[in-house]
Amino acid sequence: MKSAERTVKILETLAASPTRLTLSELQERMGYPRSSLHALVRTLRELKWVEADETGSAFGVGPHALLSGTAYLDRDPALRFAQETIEDLRGEIGYTIHYARRDDAHVLYLASRESRDSAGRVSRVGRRLPAHVTALGQALLAELTEAEVDALLPASLAGLQPNSITDHTALHAELEVVRKRGWAFEREQNTPGVACVAVAVGYRIPASDAVSCSMPADRATPDHVQEVADAMTRHVTALARTLRHEGIR
Repeated sequence: MKSAERTVKILETLAASPTRLTLSELQERMGYPRSSLHALVRTLRELKWVEADETGSAFGVGPHALLSGTAYLDRDPALRFAQETIEDLRGEIGYTIHYARRDDAHVLYLASRESRDSAGRVSRVGRRLPAHVTALGQALLAELTEAEVDALLPASLAGLQPNSITDHTALHAELEVVRKRGWAFEREQNTPGVACVAVAVGYRIPASDAVSCSMPADRATPDHVQEVADAMTRHVTALARTLRHEGIR
């Protein structure tokens, strides 16, 4: 069991790093014995779950990690319907649309439709962000009680940008606003120059999934944000109704 846990932790650590890591860097981050790390990384390389750079000294996730992630997406019963919804939403409002699922204290991006003027941007599919700094996450955290949110999130909330919420009291106040109006909004809390609106997909209780719209922050006037939120609420409500009708839980 210890070896299996360490193997998973190695993959998660490599996946979370924006750059390849050496064995020394892995050991520093994970605290495992170097000999144990070396043996596990060697096995993962042989199985193509980990790959090395040209020097053989720095490591990242390999192609078989992608196969596993793709299998998860292919077999998710809600995703086929969600893909149609985000395609329709992108066509109607023109901005980038994301579909994500809460993964403990994070949100995991499962599908995206990029705006037509977003050439060169990297898709967020398969990426995770802290729930408290995203509109997607705030929409889903608002489905929980205050006590459940406090139990889920770390005591210290990390900020990704100057606008990020890093205080539990401030976060609870924002989540209460989300509950009352039915949608979440954040401006430059995780990405400079970007504002997001998100609506939870109510086919599970509490909702596990949400849809968001990303727009340039300078276009996010109160009237325009309300227009976008209205369109999203209409489409997401229809999606939730379809998923419930299909018996997807």
